[in-house]
Amino acid sequence: MKTFLRVFLAVAVLTVLAGARADAGAPVDQQVKLRVTRKGFEPAVVTVQAGKPVTLLITRKTDRTCATEFVLKAYKIYQKLSLNKTVAVRFTPMSPGELDYACGMNMIHGKIVVK
Repeated sequence: MKTFLRVFLAVAVLTVLAGARADAGAPVDQQVKLRVTRKGFEPAVVTVQAGKPVTLLITRKTDRTCATEFVLKAYKIYQKLSLNKTVAVRFTPMSPGELDYACGMNMIHGKIVVK
């Protein structure tokens, strides 16, 4: 019985340590909040880091806008934006630069600066 308990505890400790190491190496998700108002996308320019997953949390706060869709052509993202509901848009920018995004009609614009 003692041998079984020792083996069980050893396996449990190794499992916890392996999980901690896997989490330590995983990239941290970058969350960015965007709102769609009468002024457009706010903030219109955001900055993120290359190589780390990004989650844009977009909430359309007005019905008086053509920005009922979020379009990020570089990543082939076309996401409908419902009124007063937060929509999560996920992608991972791999290299530094600037990513332009717009509404579905390409009239309201914003920019993601990737460092």
